[in-house]
Amino acid sequence: MAESIGDLGGYRAPQVCNLVGITYRQLDYWARTNLILPSVQTAQGSGSQRLYSFSDIVQLKVVKRLLDAGMSLKKIRTAMDILREQLQSNSPLSGVTLLSDGITIYAAHSPDDVVDVFQRGQGVFGIAVGPVQQELEGEILKLFPNEASPVGEVPGVEAQAT
Repeated sequence: MAESIGDLGGYRAPQVCNLVGITYRQLDYWARTNLILPSVQTAQGSGSQRLYSFSDIVQLKVVKRLLDAGMSLKKIRTAMDILREQLQSNSPLSGVTLLSDGITIYAAHSPDDVVDVFQRGQGVFGIAVGPVQQELEGEILKLFPNEASPVGEVPGVEAQAT
């Protein structure tokens, strides 16, 4: 019988790779180079497993989207620093949009912020974090269909203050 999220307290690498759409090699490289470290449990020698939180998976999915948009890993590291700052603040991630003009990365918190960034220069692309979270919540419900959870809650997903 497969272990559920409640048994582990986090998501194992194969689950994370499936949810994010990356290979184990990518996940391993990103952890070894400190791009995204597993916040539940880091690997502690051969045979141990990393365990990732829902927040970690959201960050990984954002990294994947930025890579797919053609952004370099160096710039993605900057974007992840911005996203981590947002995780430390009281503002929910669902209201954050990462934008880039090809040189600088901005965190926009409102439609006015987005317009302001586009007026400053040539906006190349943006990634709204809220829809990434919602997409992952749906995928997790598919992964753990038998988990008992109240309506509107996803197993292993902490509620965020709004």
